[in-house]
This record gives sequence, C-alpha cells and structure tokens, in this order.
Amino acid sequence: MDEVARYNRARWKALAGANALFTRPKMDLDDDSARRLIDPNDQFGDLSGREVLCLASGGGQQSAAFALLGARVTVFDLSAEQLERDALVAERYGFDLEIAEGDMRDLSRFREASFDIVHHAYSINFVPDAREVFRQVARVLREGGIYQFQCANPFTVGVGQSDWNGAGYVLKRPYRAGEKIDSADQQWVFDRENCDPVPNPVEYRHTLSDLLNGLIGEGFVIAGVSDDSDMFPDEESEPGSWDHFVAFAPPWLCIRTVYRPDLKI
Repeated sequence: MDEVARYNRARWKALAGANALFTRPKMDLDDDSARRLIDPNDQFGDLSGREVLCLASGGGQQSAAFALLGARVTVFDLSAEQLERDALVAERYGFDLEIAEGDMRDLSRFREASFDIVHHAYSINFVPDAREVFRQVARVLREGGIYQFQCANPFTVGVGQSDWNGAGYVLKRPYRAGEKIDSADQQWVFDRENCDPVPNPVEYRHTLSDLLNGLIGEGFVIAGVSDDSDMFPDEESEPGSWDHFVAFAPPWLCIRTVYRPDLKI
C-alpha cells in the first residue's frame, strides 16, 4: 500500500466516524428510488442478472440500488468502514453482495471480462493517474459493457465557494495533470461540531485530454457526458453560497462509456 492509499483509507475511516453524507447507507430504497439514484435517465435498462462492479463505491448506497434492481453486485472499496455499510444494506434488504477490500488501481483479484457494468462513484480524483484505473477496468469489463464514472471537472477542481472575490470565482492553481490539490470539505458533507477532526481531501487534477484520451486508448467509446447540473444552481443566490458557486463553476462530471476494444485505434 502506497502513501496515497494509506491517506485515503485513513480519511474514509474518519469520514465514516463523522457520519459524512457519502457514508450513510440507503436503508429505505424501493425500485423507483433505486433507479433514480443510479440511473435517472434509464440508460442501463433491465439490470436483472447483470454482473455489476461498484468500484471504489462503498457506503451502502449504489450497491443497494443495483441489487434491488436485480443485478448481481460486487462492491470494491479501500475502506473497511465503508464496506461495513454495504454489509448492513445486504442484511436489511435480504440480498447477497460480494464485498471486497482493495485499491481501485489493482483489480487483479477479478477475472478478465467478469462484469457487464462498472459503476464508479466519485473517487478517481483521489489517485494521481486516472489511466491506471482505466486499464484495470478495461481488463475486467466485458466487450460491450458500460463503464460510468464521476470525476472532478478538470477546469474547476480546487476552486471552492469561498473563492468568490466580488466579481467571480478565482482560478488559483495551474492546469497541469497530476497537480495535487488539498482543499476543505464542503460544509454539508458532515457536522464538524459533533465529530472528531477529519483530514482534508487530497485530490489530483486529471486534465480533460488525459481523461478522454486515456479512455479512448483503452478501447472505451464515449457514450455521454453530463456536468451533473442537478445541484440546485441559482445565479441569483448569495455569492459565495453553494448554490451560487455551482451555477458558475460546476464541480463534477459524469462520463459514460462503452467498452469496444475492437474499435481501439
């Protein structure tokens, strides 16, 4: 385990202890709410019997939704505390989950072409090189399978709502691949007044060209890109507030791909 993995593991242990937003298991899902959580545009279609890897996605959220919709789910995460939440939702709903602990940069425990879908919640920016992950996903995904992941907007990562200067949100860091960015969690992530200290997130900038060319180089075809604009953007709200910030600097992207190695250039 390298320094990056050790830091991320310790941080998620602390986040779980703080009951952070992304560590709260979904205990009251039904089919409709499960679909809205993982597939609001109904792009996955019928999930019955499909093999799904929830990659670096512990916490009992996405895994529960996929399983409720009939998928056979494996959840893989670096954090034992997050995986405990997946075990809780499996017990709550009475379905089976395969639960495995490890680093998203090493999927060697899985056979080649094991999965129909790899669903990767926001986490890829916690490692310096996204292409390492893309290579791993390409090995375990079946031809024609779907890889969908959420990542930081390459142009706004490192900019926060506190960076309002009266005229705009200021870019302060170079647009450079691998740029290490240490920033504070948003206020809504956890209750700071009633928990032990949580280490700040350490993220790495992945340029748009590195993301897209890295995917293409591994045989992925880009099927869709979303700026995740359902975060209540409101340009009329108070400058420096979250709703105002996301109206000007959307912080996340969701990229949907299909694995087609036969089209690899």
